[in-house]
Parts: sequence; C-alpha cells; structure tokens
Amino acid sequence: MSLLAHGIGGVRDLPVPPSFFFVTAAVVLVVSFLLLGVLWKRPLLERHQAGRALPEAVSAVVLSRTLRILLQALSAGLLVLTLATALFGTTTELLNWAPTFVYVAFWLGVALLSMLLGNVWSVLSPWRAISDATVWALERGGREARPLLEWPERWGRYPAAGALFAFVSLELAHPRPAAPRVLAVAISLYTYWALMGMAVYGRERWTRSGEGFAVAFGLLARIAPFAERDGRVVVRWPFTGLAGADRVPGTLLVIGVLLGSTSFDGFSRTSGWQDLLADVRAELAGSSLRVVELATTLVNVVGLAVFVGAVVLTYLVAVTAARALAGAERPLVPDFLLSLVPIAAAYLVAHYFSLFVIQGQFVVPLASDPFGRGWDLLGTADFAPDLALVSPETVWYVQVVSLVVGHVAGLAVAHDRAVAVLAGRRAALRSQYALLALMILYTVGGLWVLSRG
Repeated sequence: MSLLAHGIGGVRDLPVPPSFFFVTAAVVLVVSFLLLGVLWKRPLLERHQAGRALPEAVSAVVLSRTLRILLQALSAGLLVLTLATALFGTTTELLNWAPTFVYVAFWLGVALLSMLLGNVWSVLSPWRAISDATVWALERGGREARPLLEWPERWGRYPAAGALFAFVSLELAHPRPAAPRVLAVAISLYTYWALMGMAVYGRERWTRSGEGFAVAFGLLARIAPFAERDGRVVVRWPFTGLAGADRVPGTLLVIGVLLGSTSFDGFSRTSGWQDLLADVRAELAGSSLRVVELATTLVNVVGLAVFVGAVVLTYLVAVTAARALAGAERPLVPDFLLSLVPIAAAYLVAHYFSLFVIQGQFVVPLASDPFGRGWDLLGTADFAPDLALVSPETVWYVQVVSLVVGHVAGLAVAHDRAVAVLAGRRAALRSQYALLALMILYTVGGLWVLSRG
C-alpha cells in the first residue's frame, strides 16, 4: 500500500492494554448520554444556528469579489500544475507534486479547513472557478448561460455519492493509487465530470448535488464555528450548523462513503485482510500481473462497498429502533442523519492525522521542484521533513480523543433533534437508547480497527 494514500502510525508500547481505551470510550459515551438526558431538556442548536454577524468590515473583506477571484485563480492554477506534474513529472511518487497535493493538501487539508472555517470549498474549487470564468466570458459576449437540462429532484445527492465513492475506490482499492500517471487520468475524468455537470445542470445545482467533494466538504463545514448568512460572515457555536433534519435523497450514502471509507482503510491494513489478498494472489499465481491487480482491486472495491453499506444499514436499523422505542408516527431517518457528520469528521482525523502532519511537510520541498527535475524554484528544495514529528503513542492518543469527542458530539446533535421533534421528554430519551448503542458500536469498532492497523 502506498504511503501517500494511507495514514501512518500504529499502536506500540502503550502504558495500558488497548482494551482499556475501548471500555473507557464506551463509559464516556454512556456518561455523556446520562448528562444529556438530565441537563439538555429543550432544543438548543437551532436557536443558535443563525450565529452572530461579524463586523461589516470583516464580511466586506472575506466575502469580497476581489478575494474570491484571487483565490479562484490560485485554485485553477493549482489544478493545472497538479495535472501537468501528474502527466509530465517524474513517476517517483514521493518526488512528484501531484500525489502529495491530491491525497494530503487537497483531500485532508480542505476537509480540515472546512471543519474549522466553514464552506471554503465554495471559493477554492477550481472547477467552480473555471465555470464562473466561462459564464462571465459568455455574458460579456452578450450570450446567456443557462442550464441545458432541469435537475431531477429524485436524484438528490446520489451522483455526488457516486463520484465520492469513485475517488475513495482509487485511493483505497487501486494497486497504485499514488502513481502520477494514474492520478493524471483520475484528475482528467473528474474535471470532465465536474465541468460537464455544471454546464448541463447549472453551477449551483451541480455543486449542491453532483460534485462529490463540494457535497462532502459542505457537510463537514456545518461543524465549523463560521458561516455565511445573507452576505455576512457569522460566528456561532460549533456543531450548531448540524441542527435540523436533512431530507435530501442520497445524503445518507454520502456520509456512508465518508465514514465507511475511513473504516475500510484501517481494516484493509489488518493481517486478516492482507491474508485474504495474499490468497487471491496465490490463486492467480499463473496469471498475468494485470489480471492479479484487477482481481485484488475488485476485492478491495467489494470490501469498501461492504463497509459503506454497513454504515448505512446500521444507521437505518438504529433509527428504526429509535422510532419504535419512542412511539413516533413518522420515519426519523432524516432527523438524526446529521448526527453522523461529527463521527465522519472524527474518523477522518483519527485515520489521517499522522499522514497530514508527516506527509504534509513534503509540500514545502515539492513546491520548489514539483516535476522532480532537481529544480529549486522557491529555495525550499533542501527542506528536510521531520518524520519523527509525532510518535506512535501520540498518534494513538489523538485517535482516541478525536473518536470519543466526535461520537459525543454526534450524541448531542441527535439528542437535540430528539427533544425538538418528539412529544415528551421520555419519548426523546427512549429514542436515544438505540443511537447510544450505535455510537458505542462505531467508537469501539473504530478503535479496534485502529489498534489492529
């Protein structure tokens, strides 16, 4: 497996057995559940969702057209650079700009920025930048830019889920996910998907429903303490953006891909899964390398799909049980759906913290020599990343804390929604028994996978 496509670090020489962390995490969730039941008696998240507007001068700068154009120009330039280095740069992964930029700076960096600052992808998306520039040029020429087709509402966010699944399949199932020429093909295909979708269905609609990264980063951005409201930047309590229900079809599948892919990433590095892949290779020992790679890729894709399906299925079972326990007359699937977003964010941090911290340092020397030709354009080619910046023990503690915090936040979001939509405090509490069991399952399961990697 490629260093660039997976997290780094494992459990080693811990002062206590990993089982201690499993039990402690479960106890923290149970205690949190009890405290929420006693102290959180009315909905609070929706009350504070609007936030408080920052001074007009701040909004004028942050939301200015000039800043947006500059950032869009930068993002479009980075897309061109990344595609060029993938096509024409060295085939050595660690010496080529494209793999580190795609899997670390882009996939992890934008996700973290979204959780901290809000929906930054609405400005940083290179495909939206190209689309905006195209529309501007058409309108300057006296032509009207209109969508070719009307979006079928029943499609919801399923196209975005499919696009996101394709990306994580490349990352986790392909035998050489960080190979520059492989990335060149992937970048070209996704660029076509994003730009043609915007041309056919319109920029806004495709961004909300078809562009996988925009939908994923948009969901993660709802965690952030910052948002944009009516042309103003507002500050709010973290996680208040997750208040309310999400009734858009396909949202559960998008979250399932986010959560299931990180879970499969950890599981795919266990000895059991590696033994399975070894058995597949042994069965095809007399076949060509292409056939062997195709077979192992298919096995990985199936495994990834199973994990995504498990997330979706366990959530549906838990919410069905919650409905029965509360005696609710209507389905509760949309109401508790956003409680999974903090968990997806926690898994992202837990699995890729070490990759971001360690491999992210390579952006500095690669910026001076993106094609791997021995250049020193910015004078940083000799920068030596510190590969011992974080110890395996530190990584483990970060993983434990992030998973526990994410699941407690998920419990709080679900509890807030329960007291908002269910009649009576007792019904709200009963509905949360099943959600608590789900959170414990996700937490302990996630820690177990991380401890085995």
